Amino acid sequence: MRKLYRLTSEKKIAGICAGIADAYGWDPTVVRLVAVFATVATAVWPGVVTYLIGWWLMPEETKERAAERQANG
Repeated sequence: MRKLYRLTSEKKIAGICAGIADAYGWDPTVVRLVAVFATVATAVWPGVVTYLIGWWLMPEETKERAAERQANG
C-alpha cells in the first residue's frame, strides 16, 4: 500500500498535489490542473475544504524518504 506524503521540496502551497503525483508516478502539473478544474467545477468550497483536510491529515515527507526518492530518480 502506498503512503501519501506532502512533498515540501516540490510544493506550490502545501505539497499535496506533488505528493499524490509522486505516489502514483504522475506529473505534478497534471494533478494540479485536475485539482483546480475539480475545485472550480464543484463551486470552489468542496475543493478548498478537501485540500485543507488533506493538508491537515497528510504528513510531511521525512528527510529519509526524500533522500530515498531522490536516489531512485
